[in-house]
Amino acid sequence: MTEDGGHRGGQRIATADGAMLADPASLGNVAGIETLDDALAQSLFDPGFWAARGELSDVTRGRGSAWFISRAPHEWALRHYRRGGLIARLVADRYVWAGEERVRAFVEWRLLAALRRLELPVPQPVAARYRRHGLLYRCDLITLRISGAEPLSVRLAMAAVPAASWHELGKTVARLHAAGVDHADLNAHNLLLDEAGAVSVIDFDRGKIRAVGSRSATGLRCEAGSQGARGSAQAPAPASATAPAPDAGMRSASALQPAAWMARNIARLRRSLDKIAAELPVDRYGARQWRWLLDGYESALRL
Repeated sequence: MTEDGGHRGGQRIATADGAMLADPASLGNVAGIETLDDALAQSLFDPGFWAARGELSDVTRGRGSAWFISRAPHEWALRHYRRGGLIARLVADRYVWAGEERVRAFVEWRLLAALRRLELPVPQPVAARYRRHGLLYRCDLITLRISGAEPLSVRLAMAAVPAASWHELGKTVARLHAAGVDHADLNAHNLLLDEAGAVSVIDFDRGKIRAVGSRSATGLRCEAGSQGARGSAQAPAPASATAPAPDAGMRSASALQPAAWMARNIARLRRSLDKIAAELPVDRYGARQWRWLLDGYESALRL
């Protein structure tokens, strides 16, 4: 294994069948060994290695599954990249090689590092690696686990989330948007809440930073007041510059209208909440909670 020095904020380490990108400060002295050889570097991304050491603390299921690794003084979250949709039946975790700069784990590692420099509430990247096999590759990412935080979906399953937390969720999404951050899969599983109500955002696979550009001053309009009892909301629709006053079931805010990609993020989050609402008690999510989230979002965009 050879070290290639700095690589856009991380240290690139060549391995036998690919490469690893790491933050030496976050990586620390792994397993008490000062020098990472190829075998140990590969072991960092192997859940079995950590299980054998008694340091595999938890695991989440699904396409975005992660293993949690207990390493003093912090925990790590290890995620193996997997495909979704119909193509997953053919190639569950392999991607077409298009050059190292486009390796999904490396792209996400660099994006997280950039967002951390902007002081946005995202996890600290620790290490990423890919293993290439001809025209295909597999990849993995390790980040610091955000202590004491749980997905919004989990919180909603346990108890009602207070209005202040819904406001904070909206403000956090607005902070990302104000910085031009386009989250490709913003949903109730990728927004985390801790006990103090602080919000973090995870899983930036396929995310990117866009130019924010100019915005219309017509405001954001949504059908929050026209939902059914279970909060079957529709995606927010921007009001036109000549639109009449909203009907009784509509509301218009003085916030600046989001760009199209921002509206897509919000619509994706809304669909996610609507989906999980079907399995929740009626007081957990509905029109009122969505309005609270939008209040926070719009208030932050006014700043």
